[in-house]
Amino acid sequence: MASFLYKIGRSAFRRRRLVALLWVALLALAGFGAATAPAATSSSFSIPGTEAQRAFDLLEERFPGSNADGATARVVFKAPEGRSVNDPDLKAEVTEAVADLTSGSGQVASVSDPYASQAVSQDGSTAYISVTYKTNPFELTESTRSALEQTGEAAREGGMTVEIGGDALQTIPHTGAGEIVGVVIAAIVLVITFGSLVAAGLPLVTALIGVGIGISGITALASTLDLGTTTSTLAMMIGLAVGIDYALFIVSRYRVERAEGRDAEEAAGRAVGTAGSAVVFAGLTVIIALVGLAVVNIPMLSKMGFAAAGTVAIAVLVALTLIPALLGFAGDRVLGRAVRKALAAKDKDAEGGSAAADGAAAGGETAKPNAGTRWARFVLRRPVVVLLAGVIGLGAVAVPAASLEVGLPDDGSQPVSTTQRKAYDLLSEGFGPGFNGPLVVVVDGDADAAESAAETIRGIEGAAAVTPPTPNKAGDAAMITVIPEDRPSSKATEDLVHDIREQSGDEVYVTGATAMNIDFSQRMNDALLPYLGLVVGLAFLLLMVVFRSILVPLKAALGFLLSVVAALGAVVAVFQWGWLGSLFGVEQTGPIMSMMPIFMIGVVFGLAMDYEVFLVTRMREAYVHGQRPGEAIVTGFRHGARVVTAAAVIMIAVFAGFIGSSEQMIKMIGFGLAIAVVFDAFVVRMAIVPAVLALLGARAWWLPRWLDRVLPDVDVEGDRLRGSASASDGSGEGDADRELARV
Repeated sequence: MASFLYKIGRSAFRRRRLVALLWVALLALAGFGAATAPAATSSSFSIPGTEAQRAFDLLEERFPGSNADGATARVVFKAPEGRSVNDPDLKAEVTEAVADLTSGSGQVASVSDPYASQAVSQDGSTAYISVTYKTNPFELTESTRSALEQTGEAAREGGMTVEIGGDALQTIPHTGAGEIVGVVIAAIVLVITFGSLVAAGLPLVTALIGVGIGISGITALASTLDLGTTTSTLAMMIGLAVGIDYALFIVSRYRVERAEGRDAEEAAGRAVGTAGSAVVFAGLTVIIALVGLAVVNIPMLSKMGFAAAGTVAIAVLVALTLIPALLGFAGDRVLGRAVRKALAAKDKDAEGGSAAADGAAAGGETAKPNAGTRWARFVLRRPVVVLLAGVIGLGAVAVPAASLEVGLPDDGSQPVSTTQRKAYDLLSEGFGPGFNGPLVVVVDGDADAAESAAETIRGIEGAAAVTPPTPNKAGDAAMITVIPEDRPSSKATEDLVHDIREQSGDEVYVTGATAMNIDFSQRMNDALLPYLGLVVGLAFLLLMVVFRSILVPLKAALGFLLSVVAALGAVVAVFQWGWLGSLFGVEQTGPIMSMMPIFMIGVVFGLAMDYEVFLVTRMREAYVHGQRPGEAIVTGFRHGARVVTAAAVIMIAVFAGFIGSSEQMIKMIGFGLAIAVVFDAFVVRMAIVPAVLALLGARAWWLPRWLDRVLPDVDVEGDRLRGSASASDGSGEGDADRELARV
């Protein structure tokens, strides 16, 4: 592996113009495809194998034209204090709003008059208009949304309160500001880390090129493959993260190789052969985590995982080819000022032989102990204390995870300042909390079967109201609407759904947004352990090949699980319990988004393995080349701690930028990923990992002989490069000096 990548790095360095031209051409081609492709629509959402999905399919089959997947809205009118919506003047204003909605847009499928549909509360204080649309929320035009938002202006002027709920106002969250802030912070961190604007710019430029190609490719294929408008979100987040990380690793290794006196082309080859090997295997672990989302058996998530995995693969190829090409263009401008001076002094004294210059060039930035070296030595002196502190600390933070409750957000979780939340509260006050989450019961049978099902449901605890069955034209199916007593996201409503399914017979199905959310959350819960086992198991095998050890991959997997559970504990404490909620802008506590655990596992696992592979392969490399186990740990931290720290700080900044979002779901994802990276990078990888390795000593690298013979030797540490490239060090020092003089 190392020898093969070494050749790729040198070849890309020599043919840098061709390589750069090919990547630019690929970016232009992907951009052209995205610009000319049909506009993407919202990806069809389905949960195969669930009762809610079977009921949904039955609705479409037996009730043609029902537009079951169309957007909906509820325009809620609240009369002024002491008055009723039945007062003639107020009733006229509501009726006028019905007429405006009916004629306001060609995308409207139906509008119900509250006075004809009995959508007026018993006390007469509240009424609502139900609106259904011909398309899903993401396909509504701006004029349609504008007409909906302007509904009831006359009523507002007359003193009525008018708020709008439902999913018709739902839009795709745009996080461009957070991404820009993340890129700016990344640039600052890279400049501080490298001390060179050119070196800092390379990871950013190449990451943006890789993400640009990936996102453009997704956009170009979105309509053909039904990828939808949200598929690119995960791909952009992951692609930007790993793109910066992988380029950072290779540029950092190149600087070390140059500081040790190797010529530029040889340094590029060795950087790709060693750090590039770590990039390949780190990328494979991320791809495994993303492709593994297919085990959930939700097509939308599977497509998101495959699309993001493709973007990661592009990031790996960019790091292996475009980075060495750009290093050829940049020359010594990627080096720090001190190293450039030392190399210049070596060039001047090449004939006379200056020991001082040689020593400076050979040691460069790594000769004197840095913060990583000092920290590694501290851990080596007190491994038990560091290990216990890390494990106990993360264990304490993880305790709230035992109380994890999952669900999907509804309008009740929106900020109290939004019209959706205000409409939700008005409906709860006027009609009861369960009115915001009606259940749709579909009966696959005749009128007698439907009436029997309705009677059974009326006797189930938790059902506040049950409407008479509405049969289809053929008379072989019927719909029943059930209003729960409690709010949609409550445990009582979930129990009601299960009770209806258990007590109403095999031909009765429950669906609707609330039931779909319950089934979705259940599917995510059921898939969590299989997904975790698949991801961790395959990664364990992969890391066993990389490190040629059993204990090191086991330690990596256990450390990852500890950091993820601790992050989930922090999420529960803040968003479910409300601890420090005001600090993070949490206005409404409630269940954790059901996608959060699996989403966090996939993303954090990929980033954690990046840091693990880069940091520990440097230790493995030093150990294989003759250093004692403790010295190898110090060497790994001397060369890798600053880079891993920079990569982690960048990711934390990117994810933390999403905490400021007004969307509770985006805020939760941003907080969860940011805190997970904090725990994994700084507690697990920087503290627990070296402490465990220090306690294990040489046993950490033990592998049974029979397994050593079976596993392929991929030479990640680049041991074969020492012989194949000896001209660049030792006996070939004169040749190296002459090459260095030409750079």
